[in-house]
Amino acid sequence: MKIKDIAETIEKIAPLKLAQDWDNVGFLVGDSNRNVKKILLTIDITKAVAAEAKRLKTDLIISYHPVIWDGLKNITTNGPGSIVYELVRSDIAVFSIHTALDAAVGGVNDGLAEIIGIKDAKPIGDYVQGTSEDYKLVVFIPIKSVTRVSNAIFAAGAGGLGNYRCCSFSTEGTGTFLPLAGARPAIGKKGKLEKVEELRFETIVPAEKLAYVITAMKQAHPYEEPAFDVIKLYNQQHKFGLGRIGKLSKPTRMTEIIKRIKKETGAKAAGFVGNGKPLVKTAAVCAGSCSGIINSVIAQKADLYVTGELKHHYALAAQEANLSCICLGHSVSERFILKKLAKQLRKELKGTTIKLSAKDAEPFKWKVL
Repeated sequence: MKIKDIAETIEKIAPLKLAQDWDNVGFLVGDSNRNVKKILLTIDITKAVAAEAKRLKTDLIISYHPVIWDGLKNITTNGPGSIVYELVRSDIAVFSIHTALDAAVGGVNDGLAEIIGIKDAKPIGDYVQGTSEDYKLVVFIPIKSVTRVSNAIFAAGAGGLGNYRCCSFSTEGTGTFLPLAGARPAIGKKGKLEKVEELRFETIVPAEKLAYVITAMKQAHPYEEPAFDVIKLYNQQHKFGLGRIGKLSKPTRMTEIIKRIKKETGAKAAGFVGNGKPLVKTAAVCAGSCSGIINSVIAQKADLYVTGELKHHYALAAQEANLSCICLGHSVSERFILKKLAKQLRKELKGTTIKLSAKDAEPFKWKVL
């Protein structure tokens, strides 16, 4: 499977248009036409992770944090681009997802919200535009050809609805047509009115894939002139952004929430702000470094905020507002999602071996002084 095909699969999980404008996501290193058999998942690409990837004969690293942040003025063995140099030299490609996975449905922040027990979690801030124009394709297909035509339509990019694929609706009916001179009917004869049992097949198509889907439909359809309609749909604007906030499914003791966090993220230590309200009713989460949006968390009167790290003055603001905070460590608040991501990719990317990096780790080691 080529990297460009893998990129399409990643986009379904974490659409790159959801990333923050300051971020550097997507295909960052390598040849998009390269065939991939081995993939390594990691939060960060360190020298140890790059060496591990080389040892495992990895073709592609899918990293959470981008391996290239700022513009590199040189790529040498000893400079800031040394890791990129080693990746290129070892022919290891890199695709990074970062804030696209933060904002995506089912991504890092939804995962944290689920651990805490937040019901109907909503983004907190740093919103991005996540919707595009959608169309409904309606096509009339003879019953015996429905599977072939519908499969072609789905393969071209139609039928997506949230976290679901191959979504459609069908109703049976009777199609009529009269082939005239010059026609080459797949069914029936010239000059004779035909009646054919057909299905009215309906599915949703993103605007950017409409032309591909129509072409694929026509190529798979048995009729010389297939009948179809394209209807523009009204899209309600859905907010995508960083963090999640909402009420818990039921009030929960702080000790129970800490127990869940420890189990699901593997956190062994954490920084605490505030006295820790014994019972939490409303909570917020934001993986990584999410100091700035804490003002929105305070304004919405949350009882608890779980994040990776907080800057000093934001921690003071939380303390003054009587907001309890749990800081897990930047990458500790993110790394748990890699197992879920690996499961999703293994389901979609048949024929590839996908592993979690054993060398990827939180840089901090907490010790009692």
